[in-house]
Formats: sequence, structure tokens, C-alpha cells
Amino acid sequence: MSALRAYFALFRARFRALLQYRAAAVAGFGTQLFWGLIRVMVFEAFYENAAPHTSAAPPMALAQAITYTWLGQAFFQLMPLSTNPDPEVRELIRTGAVGYELARPLDLHALWLTRALAARLAPTALRAIPMFAVAVPLLGMSLPPSLAAAGAWAAAMVGAAALVGAFATAVTSTMLWTTSGDGIARLVPSVVLVGSGMIVPLPLFPSWTQPALDVLPFRGMMDAPFRLYLGHLPAGALPGVLLHQALWTAVFVAIGRAMVARGLRRLVVQGG
Repeated sequence: MSALRAYFALFRARFRALLQYRAAAVAGFGTQLFWGLIRVMVFEAFYENAAPHTSAAPPMALAQAITYTWLGQAFFQLMPLSTNPDPEVRELIRTGAVGYELARPLDLHALWLTRALAARLAPTALRAIPMFAVAVPLLGMSLPPSLAAAGAWAAAMVGAAALVGAFATAVTSTMLWTTSGDGIARLVPSVVLVGSGMIVPLPLFPSWTQPALDVLPFRGMMDAPFRLYLGHLPAGALPGVLLHQALWTAVFVAIGRAMVARGLRRLVVQGG
């Protein structure tokens, strides 16, 4: 119990510290608003020009695609993109200051997981609320069609945060095995952006890709919660979504813990 209190205290301190970066949040909000408008215009042009050439109904209505886009902009900072691996952990490992982390009476993987969760939830809180306040009344973003859809979305977002935190921590753990971590930092964002639906909503992908997209972990980070919000997935699909998120979270936690444990057995801290 005392260990849990220690992790919670660390999370709270980290979360409160990150909430101080309000100017960065305002700048990020403006950037995401700009790109969101561009993506909405692209979807509008796509739907308007595709309609005369096909009689089949699109897998997602234009209004749903617009709301999906604004949800992606609101929760952009939740995704493991710009701060992956954790730059502070990277510096600790490079300088040998990770020895101070090892001196704490805490599990190193759990410590990094706590940091990863705080590093994503704090910036998301600063940007998501203003995005909803602007996009819902002015930019075509709709609210959930029912209380059941809203509740399912909220529960799935908790699972998404856990999945993202576990995935980001597993990637951060690779720093124990690489010189700089720059390679993984460049590869991961591209995979996550495409696989989560950040670039194009996953229902708009070709039908032959859907089985693979359903199995991969990235849909649980963004696509599945957003489709529950829209009602595109019924609220009754929530148990399957949570099971998918929980299984992949457990996989990434196991991978991260194994990498940290094996890396610490080979770790040599030099310095004076």
C-alpha cells in the first residue's frame, strides 16, 4: 500500500508540474486547431467528390468523420508521438544519473510507467477541454448520441490511457539497449499515427486490411474509443474493446518489465 501511495504521489507531482506549461498548451491548441480544419476540409472534399461516382454508402458518415477528426485533435497529446522515448529518462541513462532512480525503493518499470501516464494525461487535459469548447459549438463536432455511448467512450479512454502508457514505457525501456534511442523515436510515431486512425479513420481503410487493424494494439489507443463516442460501435461492444486493450496492455507491460530486468543485469554506471 505504501508503494502505491508513492507512485500516486509521483504521478500527482509530475502531473501538477506539467500543468504549468500553459503557453505550450495554448500554442499546441492553435496548431491542432489549424491542422484539424485542414483535415476536415479534406474529408469534405473527398466525400463530396466520391458521392457522384458510387452508390454504396460510405463506412462512416461525413459528420462522424468530422467528429472523429476533432476527437483526434483533442487527444493528440495522449498518443506516444513527440516524447517517445521519454527524453528525461533518456538523459538519465546517458549521464548515468539512472543510478539515483535505482536507489529509490521503487520498481523502475512502474516508476517509468507512472511518468509516462502523467506526461500524456497532463498535456491532454490542457488541450482537450478547449478543443471541445470550440469544436462542438463552432466546427461541426457532435456530442455522443446517448448516455450509454458517452459512458462507453469514457471507460474506453481509461483503457486507452493504460495501453498508451504501457506501450510508451516498453519503448522507453529500449534505451537500456541502444546508444541514443533516436531510431525507435522516428519509427514509432509513423506506425502509431497510421495504425490508431489519427491520419485516416480506420473504417475508411480497405476491407482487406480490417482484420489486421482489429488485431493490432493501436486501434485501442484511439479508433475504438472514438467509434464508441460516435455510436459507430454500439455501447454493447465495450467489453470487447476493454478486453482488447487489457490484453495488449498486459503484453506491453510484460515486454517492458522483461527488458528493464534484463537491461539492469547488464547495466554499468560510470562516473564520479
